[in-house]
Amino acid sequence: MKQIKNFINGEFVVGSHNKFFDKRSPVDNQVIAQIAEASQSDVDAAVKAAHEALNGEWGRMTVDQRVEILYAVADEITRRFEDFVAAEMADTGQPNHVMRQVFIPRGAANFKVFADVVKNVPTESFTMSTPDGRGAVNYAVRNPKGVVGVISPWNAPFLLMTWKVGPALACGNTVVIKPSEETPMTTALLGEVMNAVGMPKGVFNVVNGFGPDSAGEFLTQHPMVDAITFTGETRTGTAIMKAAAEGMRDISFELGGKNAGVVFADANFDEAVNGIFRSAFLNSGQVCLGTERVYVERPIFDKFVAALKAKAEAVKYGRPEDHGSDYGPLISAEHKQKVMSYYKKAVDEGATVVTGGGVPTMPDDLKNGHWIQPTIWTGLPETASVVQEEIFGPCCHIRPFDTDEEVIKLANDTQYGLSTTIWTTNLARAHTVAAKIDVGITWVNSWFLRDLRTAFGGSKQSGIGREGGVHSLEFYTETRNICIKL
Repeated sequence: MKQIKNFINGEFVVGSHNKFFDKRSPVDNQVIAQIAEASQSDVDAAVKAAHEALNGEWGRMTVDQRVEILYAVADEITRRFEDFVAAEMADTGQPNHVMRQVFIPRGAANFKVFADVVKNVPTESFTMSTPDGRGAVNYAVRNPKGVVGVISPWNAPFLLMTWKVGPALACGNTVVIKPSEETPMTTALLGEVMNAVGMPKGVFNVVNGFGPDSAGEFLTQHPMVDAITFTGETRTGTAIMKAAAEGMRDISFELGGKNAGVVFADANFDEAVNGIFRSAFLNSGQVCLGTERVYVERPIFDKFVAALKAKAEAVKYGRPEDHGSDYGPLISAEHKQKVMSYYKKAVDEGATVVTGGGVPTMPDDLKNGHWIQPTIWTGLPETASVVQEEIFGPCCHIRPFDTDEEVIKLANDTQYGLSTTIWTTNLARAHTVAAKIDVGITWVNSWFLRDLRTAFGGSKQSGIGREGGVHSLEFYTETRNICIKL
């Protein structure tokens, strides 16, 4: 049986209490690996190794030297591309093409993009007058924040982990990562990459486990962790925020979402249908930026619902490596139970089930996997649970609207504020509506199109802070001012 170990101070270790837990395949529920659970003493060792590395070879490197090693990391990921694709498919059960075209390439790119940002973005400087007329010069320097605790999710594990590790290391920090217990494989592989390229020991550390009374809690409560970055549900973010208050540690959170998609009658119809289909059902709906609320202008409402229904019913279930498979399972039995409870709740609240709402019939070798049908509802009020609460599954509710003002109000009627996608050929309308929707990112005639130099994060209960480009530098470094009297 494959073992996934912790990675502490450059070494793969089982841990002090020799305790393992099962990793099951989402595809068929078979145990595919044993994961070594880190104890509190293991987490302490990882944090101390990271702290010591700040004062060692890593801390003495110039920016150019750090950039060189991060480029080497990206190149080694690319060299081992097939290994990362296979590991991510095994962990998530999602189709090969999603890993190959999106998640793994983006993971490698995160190292090069942020290496370039650190190398090329200048700091500020100001001259000022003084009473004696000689003047003074002020200039800023950026110092690494220190040891960064990284808590990464299971839905796009490699992409979202490297989104944090890339800029953290580029800025000169060291990291201790707690990957999701559901998806530890690519994070472990990255430890092999770090050793292969000569990353100094202690810079990159991985501790496996769970949240409460396990590696997650031990890491976020550790007094030598200087900052915490987390992607996940809002409830967990609240607990981490409370832990970070001890010692006044910095935080950066990307949390839940209940994102709206807006389709105007003048949109390119086929592009809008394809775009909403992708935003609602990619990764089996397990995308924080996914669209669970769809608002369609009334003249095209019935046509749009019918077209989206046809696409949802045409998905091809199957193992991620199967040719032609384009739709995978949910991550776990627990998550499937949660999503299915919302499917039942939608019916109880009076929804019209356009399609889906249950479990597909699967062949014998897959029937124990966590498969669920892509589901579309209509007919619910905005107060319904499935319209207000994040489900994180392959589902959406579609409602007609009549005016711009109405749809802006509907889109903003949520406790979340992560993203939205708008489909229209009217450029003036696109600008106007996008500016009035209270979210961190709005796509117009696209979805999931990311320029890594731009700000990313949520508003309201969807997060705190912004990362991406120079915004990442603001979180992963301390900017200090030096004033020199001339």
